Amino acid sequence: MAAGKIAPLVRAGLIAGLVIAGLAYPLAALAGLGVKAGTDALAGMPDELIEVPSAQTSYLYARDGKTLLTMFYEEHRKPVKIEEMSPYITEAIVASEDARFYEHNGVDAKGVARAFVANRQAGGISQGASTLTMQYVRMALRDSAKSPKEALEATEQTTERKLREMRLAIELEKRLSKQEILERYLNSAYFGHRAYGIFAASQVFFSKTPEQLDLNEAALLAGLVKAPSAYDPAAGDQQAATNRRNYVIDQMLKMRVITPAQADGAKQAKIRLRLTTPPNDCMSIPDKYNDWGFFCDYVKAWWREQPAFGDTPEEREENLRRGGYRIVTSIDPKIQAYAMKHVLAKEKRRSRYAHGQVVIEPNTGRVVSMAVNRTYSLQPNPRDRAYPNTVNPLLGGGSMAGYQAGSTFKIFTMLAALDDGMPLDTSIYAPERYVSQYITAPGPATCGRHWCPKNSSKSMSGTQTMWSGFGKSVNTYFVQLEEKVGSEKAIAMAERLGLTWRTDVDRELATPAHASGWGAFTLGVSDATPIEMANVFATLAAEGNYCEPLPVLLLQNRDGTNTKFNGKLVAAPRCHRVVTADVARAATDAARCVTGYGSAKGGCGGWSTSPMVYGTMHRPVAGKSGTTDSNKTAWFCGFTPQLAAAAFVADPDDPNDYVGSGRSTISKYTVAETLRDSLKGQPKLKFTPPSKKIAWHGTHDDDENEGNSNSGDNGDNGNGNGNSDEDSGD
Repeated sequence: MAAGKIAPLVRAGLIAGLVIAGLAYPLAALAGLGVKAGTDALAGMPDELIEVPSAQTSYLYARDGKTLLTMFYEEHRKPVKIEEMSPYITEAIVASEDARFYEHNGVDAKGVARAFVANRQAGGISQGASTLTMQYVRMALRDSAKSPKEALEATEQTTERKLREMRLAIELEKRLSKQEILERYLNSAYFGHRAYGIFAASQVFFSKTPEQLDLNEAALLAGLVKAPSAYDPAAGDQQAATNRRNYVIDQMLKMRVITPAQADGAKQAKIRLRLTTPPNDCMSIPDKYNDWGFFCDYVKAWWREQPAFGDTPEEREENLRRGGYRIVTSIDPKIQAYAMKHVLAKEKRRSRYAHGQVVIEPNTGRVVSMAVNRTYSLQPNPRDRAYPNTVNPLLGGGSMAGYQAGSTFKIFTMLAALDDGMPLDTSIYAPERYVSQYITAPGPATCGRHWCPKNSSKSMSGTQTMWSGFGKSVNTYFVQLEEKVGSEKAIAMAERLGLTWRTDVDRELATPAHASGWGAFTLGVSDATPIEMANVFATLAAEGNYCEPLPVLLLQNRDGTNTKFNGKLVAAPRCHRVVTADVARAATDAARCVTGYGSAKGGCGGWSTSPMVYGTMHRPVAGKSGTTDSNKTAWFCGFTPQLAAAAFVADPDDPNDYVGSGRSTISKYTVAETLRDSLKGQPKLKFTPPSKKIAWHGTHDDDENEGNSNSGDNGDNGNGNGNSDEDSGD
């Protein structure tokens, strides 16, 4: 049959069955199938094929937008414009796959005739007749499939599929130029090694961009498309790859896109690979930035919670791997380096105690540092230890409950009292031991049926205010303050500030049925994560403006537009007021007593638990230290107007392995030194003092009293479970 007679039949979609099956069905018998399949296939499809939502790689960067941390993908793919490709690769792929690409209208009549004859002689399928356009249609249908069934239908060897492919190819060529089709093809083709598209292939095989490919490299890559595994040059025996490359070069010579001299030179050249394994997921973060792996995990945990990326956590993670996002994170390389330096100076990686720190930016909630003395790795540990290698979310953002935070929880009782109208100068006599109104099970911290917490030092006895009670961390003052305001209000305040209850015990005690009786809450018997506690004090630094912890600075879709959900930028801070500015300023004024910086309005009581913080930083700073029973854990949360941080030391694998009194000051120094270094060169911003109304009952002199706290280091004494007598830490 002459090619001139076949062409009209191809355009009508009537020859596909002959090609795919290699059988001599009468044309009349196929006519009805051809027309019906063609009509159905064209319904709305060409428009969809022009913009195909194929899987694309998502890129994760540091705060500078340049330092690549890792990528997320199922199929490594990044589309590039044809202008950004070497002319050799466009010429090589045409020579290799479709020499008459620029002559046909989507279906090559000569190719159909040739395949028909060859298949008849072979008694089966020995040749195909797919043009580049038809191949692109097949890839586009595969990539846009919404189910495994659709993906199978796009690639299965059937008459119906081939016919549909032909009709769509003809229609597509009416809507796109040859260059546009070629660009889409090169961005969709599979080259092996999980590399989809020419950008990924150039990177994987030669560590280059597509525009840098030379003739030899372009011919090699073009030859892979036909059978990536069979012609894989990295598989060991390169002969098959060399033969295929040389075939492509010969075809390019036939098409006269290269000279004989170029062909000879390229064919004589040895294949020289420069293989690259593109990073994928958090485990692929470069060794140089290994400590950022924990932050990367936090980004993933955050992503799985965002409705912008899907209806379920699983769908959202799939979207991360296929969506082609550009994610500029909030992590600051300099602050992270400072944090790691000071964390490791206090506790080595091989210590059984985890020492970690989180730094957050007030008024945005952005997490600028997550540091811990562990190696982010799945490698087994020596002697079956749980350290130093781990991927557990020790700093928050995962399934771990966290650690008892001790007297840092007194901040919630104080905020609840201030919010309820009690001023900072609320005076309460604090005995060494106090018989509380709270009922507890029998134990060493009980007096009959009542819970009887104790201070860690007799010097704490006496009348205290919120300034002195918080600065010296007087247990018996805060238990009484909690009685006045109600423990349920302290718990509600913690929830307003972002705390969640991750253990069955905490969830039960925080319910309305039990909250009013949870007296030990103020002493920090509940678990909390460093992320949560850093953000609590960041909210104080922001004068009551609570912002959700946020690990991203910029989020862009594959088309370069900013990612939005319900009309709002996904990467934008999510803030709302949880207490008035005056309440936050008042709590901050009392928290200044803790650090040795001194309050603006009231007396700190002559000494504080953490004077080394101001002594290290020499700038306005506030915070709170905290330990639990017999120093199971040791915390410090500190903040300035610019940054807030929370550090802890604990054994995450054994809650009963006490860190001891010798580690009670570790977190204080880590926070102070990290904030000092991070803020070097920045202005020493001051805290705004609270109003008279919230500071004192009645009238009082309103003069500021900066730095009126005396230095000294003693212990604040959290009660871990309501049944222990005292806490030997600060």
